[in-house]
Amino acid sequence: MTRKKILGSHVKRLLSGVSAHGRRHLSEVETDLRQTELLLEEAIEKLTSSFLAIHSAVGERQAAIDRLLAGGEPSEADSAMLAAMSSEIGNHVNTAVTSMQFQDMTSQLIERTLKRVTGLRDFLGTLDEHGADIRPETGSDEIVERLGKVSMALAIQSLELRSVLRKSVEQKHLESGDIELF
Repeated sequence: MTRKKILGSHVKRLLSGVSAHGRRHLSEVETDLRQTELLLEEAIEKLTSSFLAIHSAVGERQAAIDRLLAGGEPSEADSAMLAAMSSEIGNHVNTAVTSMQFQDMTSQLIERTLKRVTGLRDFLGTLDEHGADIRPETGSDEIVERLGKVSMALAIQSLELRSVLRKSVEQKHLESGDIELF
């Protein structure tokens, strides 16, 4: 094989590896961001619903409370509603708290996304470090050697990054059990 072909095959392999690595990590970043968006939308929807339900429960009982404050006698229905009020509001508050637990999962997704972006930045930095000393007059044997070192360094970085990143996002809470998503 001629030196040109050897050099060309090394350059092709290096560029293909960089491209594949970059696309893979950017696709994962995109997936993590979409999952984060969905989690936040669902959590906000549930929180809004819970707070509106709390407001409604308090509002429905306000007339009975006003009668009691004015010295009036509560009806049987008023007494039953007031007795159930604490439990109902407690249920709505529990639902709101459970919805806020999505914050933990979204934090994990954001942390994982940041690790991917940092890993990709470091990956590209490795290319810059190894390629900075290559001059137009550099011999093809030296270029082939440098490209081999770059390819090896990039493969190691890619494996290290992959091993650091978990594939699932977990939420652990004593009252609601364990949840594993994605």
